[in-house]
Amino acid sequence: MKIIDLRSDTVTRPSEPMRQAMATAEVGDDVYRDDPTVITLEETCAERLGFESTIFTSSGTQANLIALMSHCGRGDEYIVGQLAHTYKYEAGGAAVLGSIQPQPIEFEADSTLDLQKVAAKIKPDDIHFARTRLLCLENTQNGRILPADYLQEAASFARDKNLVLHLDGARLFNAAVGQNVAAGDITKHFDSTAVCLSKGLGCPVGSLLCGTQSFIEEARKWRKMVGGGMRQAGILAAAGLYALEHNIDRLATDHENASHLAEGLGKIDAIEIEGGKAHTNMLFFEMDEATASELALFLQKSNILMSPGKTIRLVTHIDITEDDVELIIEKINSFFSARK
Repeated sequence: MKIIDLRSDTVTRPSEPMRQAMATAEVGDDVYRDDPTVITLEETCAERLGFESTIFTSSGTQANLIALMSHCGRGDEYIVGQLAHTYKYEAGGAAVLGSIQPQPIEFEADSTLDLQKVAAKIKPDDIHFARTRLLCLENTQNGRILPADYLQEAASFARDKNLVLHLDGARLFNAAVGQNVAAGDITKHFDSTAVCLSKGLGCPVGSLLCGTQSFIEEARKWRKMVGGGMRQAGILAAAGLYALEHNIDRLATDHENASHLAEGLGKIDAIEIEGGKAHTNMLFFEMDEATASELALFLQKSNILMSPGKTIRLVTHIDITEDDVELIIEKINSFFSARK
């Protein structure tokens, strides 16, 4: 019986055509920089997102880490959202491995960082303080898309404050599809961008880091140092090329399924969807942790997986269909109906 996995869009399985592309990929040795499929993937992504150069990494965490280490020196500081992936969910790598000090601030309700609050956190040019070097944004953040006008403001702000601007664009293409714009219209505001292939795009492994030629050369050194020098990586890069060609426009289906799921669950008295709707391919609602655990066990009996907790996040993706959404709504509704 099919497993319907709502825990994340990282759980996707490569399709048969993607597997075929991987099986027939032309390969070399990427550390020697002669894997033709990796080269094609990097060049394709750089052109699509409007950057001079790109490097293929094993994960989004690695892409963000080597970006921060390439932009910042030991004792430098970066400003970042309190709940941002680069700060909260990447094991403190920038601090542990890069000796880079994070300065977190709270996100606003729309997942932007208030630029006045950012300005207040920039350290004076004084020997007592770390040098504030970089501002890191995330798009999407908990499924929310950063407004286009905000990106322009953030870019102007960063230039005025002499800060580098990095985008954790793990779900960049969800943002682009959600706004009906080219991904390059988003990334043009940033000095560097990391984008994940193994979330909504359905690849088994991999992320890409984009920037200037000199920046990517520096990042290549850091990638090697943290163990990211892969050899016949073209087998993985082929999946990325397939995804860029076939799996971007279809993200709109994931968004539609998330909206339908939010609408259906919102009719259940015990559930109040955060914000009253889904954001791209995610929806959130609060629940007593004991009840959430019971719900997770109940759904698991029907091969539906979710992560229990005080805040429930449900994520749609390429392996979840409209029929699956109907089943999820039916099962969750029956769980709460039985508790009345």
